[in-house]
Amino acid sequence: MNEHTAGRHASRGLNRRGFLVATGAAAAGAALATTLPEKARAVAGTFRVPVEDVRHTRTWMAWPDSTAIWSGKLSGVQADIALIARTIATYEPVVMCANPGSAARARSLCGSTVTVISSIPVDDCWMRDTGPVFRTDGYGGLDTVGLNFNGWGNKQTHDRDALVAERIAAHVGVQFTRADLIGEGGAIEQDGAGTLMATRSSLVNRNRNPGMSERQLETAMCEAYGASKVIWFDGVYGQDITDDHVDATSRFLAPGEALVQMPVAADDDAFARDARRQYSTLSASTTAKGRAMDVMRLQGPDYNRIRSTNRDFLASYANFYLCNDAVISAQFGDRRADEAARATLQRLYPDRYIEQLNIDRLGTGGGGIHCVTQQQPVA
Repeated sequence: MNEHTAGRHASRGLNRRGFLVATGAAAAGAALATTLPEKARAVAGTFRVPVEDVRHTRTWMAWPDSTAIWSGKLSGVQADIALIARTIATYEPVVMCANPGSAARARSLCGSTVTVISSIPVDDCWMRDTGPVFRTDGYGGLDTVGLNFNGWGNKQTHDRDALVAERIAAHVGVQFTRADLIGEGGAIEQDGAGTLMATRSSLVNRNRNPGMSERQLETAMCEAYGASKVIWFDGVYGQDITDDHVDATSRFLAPGEALVQMPVAADDDAFARDARRQYSTLSASTTAKGRAMDVMRLQGPDYNRIRSTNRDFLASYANFYLCNDAVISAQFGDRRADEAARATLQRLYPDRYIEQLNIDRLGTGGGGIHCVTQQQPVA
């Protein structure tokens, strides 16, 4: 859900569907604002969230159908979600969660290669943030952890989305545990070998975790992900609905390897400055095992050359999704930057197909391909 480095103007206000906040925040109430449910069981040191290039059993997605959230934009966003689902489905199974009243339209647009189910209701399409985080134990075991989604700090209605993680876990038939923090999947990146990265602006934030210190959050994050170290970035507070998720700026490629999407030299808004700081921080960091980080640059597009003129548009190549045998990324109409991003991703993933999709309608909501997908790894 990032969001992030994409900011065209530092003072642009909330993106990632900033236009919906007025319609949705009142309905969000105070759900999960102060008290977390008790954990189902302790699993620290047993299960961990693997790095995202492992093989998947399937991809989970969610079908948007709210005209209140997507006022005047819904049909275009649905078309983009369907395009993403159909593309991924050529490489691995895709399960789309849709409300009963919109399941038929989802099936019509997604086609027969995508499985649409209506038993898990949703409010919106951001499965990265609402879905369960799957963990493996290396011995054929699979379980899930839920991050207690609260609408990015009660900025959007989320009565259904708050239950998606637990309901998917029940559908799959695996153990579900609630983390001791409030957050979203897009807020935390993992390398699968003990190291996490995240922005303080998103998690060390009273709209998610009031009264929790950074140290307490580190402990909760590491327990949930099976990790032992967090690399923190300052982030950007209050200028997009996610408070600057990490997954549109910085991504892990493997243990000790990461990339950062860099802005063009002329960009100097809050998100561009944040991206440069993330690169500097990562370059000076070590992994949980003490290895120096190898940090690569992924050049972002020039906002003066992309197709969209929407001020909240997210133009993040870094918000790509890894599925079996492919990298699903976006392209934005800056042809030179689009081709350079493709070449970079092909170099990083030489054994995978690189799919670049035009998802401009989804991008006007401040999100990208990684934001609307959630992988279920092979146990």
